[in-house]
Amino acid sequence: MAEKELLRVNNLKKYFPIHGGFLGRTVNHVKAVDDISFSVYEGETVSLVGESGCGKSTAGRTILRLEEPTAGEIIFNDLDLASLGKAELRKTRKDLQIIFQDPYASINPRQTVSRVLEEALQIQNIVPAEQRRSRALELLDAVGLASYQADRFPHQFSGGQRQRIGIARALSLNPKLIICDEAVSALDVSIRAQILNLLKNLQREFQLTYLFISHDLGVVRHISDRIIVMYLGRIMEIADKKALFEEPRHPYTRALLSAIPVPKPGRKKERVVLSGDVPSAIDPPEGCLFHTRCPFVRDNCRTDIPELRPVHDNKAGHLVACHYFEEI
Repeated sequence: MAEKELLRVNNLKKYFPIHGGFLGRTVNHVKAVDDISFSVYEGETVSLVGESGCGKSTAGRTILRLEEPTAGEIIFNDLDLASLGKAELRKTRKDLQIIFQDPYASINPRQTVSRVLEEALQIQNIVPAEQRRSRALELLDAVGLASYQADRFPHQFSGGQRQRIGIARALSLNPKLIICDEAVSALDVSIRAQILNLLKNLQREFQLTYLFISHDLGVVRHISDRIIVMYLGRIMEIADKKALFEEPRHPYTRALLSAIPVPKPGRKKERVVLSGDVPSAIDPPEGCLFHTRCPFVRDNCRTDIPELRPVHDNKAGHLVACHYFEEI
């Protein structure tokens, strides 16, 4: 793991107001992200995982301030992004980029690929106008596309090719951190593997740092250095890849891992089946959020919120939010 901390999220919250009544007053909130803290170090890939609706994508968008945080700090390169004004934030944005989930909706269909890649260079004004075309061609080459495709429109590309264009756009400003928001979930399995290998190669070539958001633990296992497991807006477990897959400590993490298909015919795997549905983020349960579905629930789980605590067998950086993870 790299030594320098590139991103530090402290007690980040993102609540969406619910309006009701004749005057449209705020009557409640959706607690999409509820008091999460973690670090990302230079050169590593940290993955946010969890079921759909757990808040992982909202966390990524809030870190970039595509969504405004309700509370908390977002320290990037010693700057608190949450407190920056519009002008300061705009200068910082070139160092933080995002690859969106949908390669069809995230690219302007009325612009050629060359124009899509040149637009960010024009907005940030970091490349002279006469050099932007050549820079766009370099980016296409970096992601495995040909220079003659630069004047085509997005509808002339396949889904995998469009995602390569999205990756090229994210690379255009030489960022330090790229947030990959379900960047391969909309692609076919064979194309997915190609894009993951491309991301890993680009990371080595351009010294990139990734915050990788996904619900697919098979994908996460292939690309991650460390993994953060989220449930209903909070963090349940943080560990490096090997520790998480070989010795998961939180009951929710164990259930997620048990759902990964085994690619060997005839080999059986013990499945942890959770009872009940995911509670509402509008009215989350008291105490441990997972207690309504946990097979090991005890009385204080229903009243006391567990803090992230280190695993005591000297697993560096392995943290678990469970009262009884040492016993179970």
